[in-house]
Amino acid sequence: MVILAQERAVPAPPPLPLQLQADDGLRLAAARMPGRGPGLLLAHGFGQTRQAWSATQQRLAEAGHASLAWDVRGHGQSGRNPAHQPYAGEQFVSDVGTVARALGPAPILVGASMGGLTGLMAQARDRVFSALVLVDITPRWEAAGVERILGFMTAHPDGFESFEHAAAEIAAYLPHRRERKTPGQLAHLLQPRDDGRLGWHWDPRLLSEFIPGTEALQAPIEQACRELDVPVLLVSGGRSDLVTDHTVGHFLELAPHARHVQLPHATHMVAGDDNDAFTDTLLQFLCDLAAPHAAAHGDTR
Repeated sequence: MVILAQERAVPAPPPLPLQLQADDGLRLAAARMPGRGPGLLLAHGFGQTRQAWSATQQRLAEAGHASLAWDVRGHGQSGRNPAHQPYAGEQFVSDVGTVARALGPAPILVGASMGGLTGLMAQARDRVFSALVLVDITPRWEAAGVERILGFMTAHPDGFESFEHAAAEIAAYLPHRRERKTPGQLAHLLQPRDDGRLGWHWDPRLLSEFIPGTEALQAPIEQACRELDVPVLLVSGGRSDLVTDHTVGHFLELAPHARHVQLPHATHMVAGDDNDAFTDTLLQFLCDLAAPHAAAHGDTR
């Protein structure tokens, strides 16, 4: 049964925090919700934290699905690379496999932006997942959209004087959202600095060490898409300036068995812009995945 937004079940308890360890020993902060398998691995985008999935994770639990979300290295409560260790794409791909193993066999990836790209590469390397849900990311992306995102991320090198200041800047960056962020909603995105101001939660070294090498990842990501042999759902935002009809068409040529759903009112921040529609789409995909298995075992409900 798909529990849609208008027919919510009893709210699930909050996720259980846990600590994982990357292959190189770095600490990764995560949060797990119990439920039936296969579990869903929720991989956030660059500059986000695991809280980007909070509403979706709650609804997955209400529908009985196990899930795990984590702060990518250099983000949120997870560890940062030591000074002698630059950030590199391979570290993020390896971390995906590490966290996926904590969910048990054959998990399903739900990856937004960077989370989807690193998940694709982990799948190509180790065949980790039984299905993939890619959230507004394709092997090629529009440079203008990336520049806009990075422009905002680098626009406040001196941080913010208060939560209200940060909320105003975020509202200007996301004018389509009706509600301004509250201090409570911003608590996981901002950290106090030594000078008394508030700074972003992510390691600023990511911008100089990881981001410049992402263009070189496009060719291996394309090859990873050609090799996909599991069910795939691409959910794109109709107002995204990073994923467009052109990049979606290219992806579907590489993976013609993939399904594509566009949410017309969402930008690149799909789950944040229209979480009900996104999670409804995800739950329907999970229901469709389970249908052949149920039929094979005589369950026709």
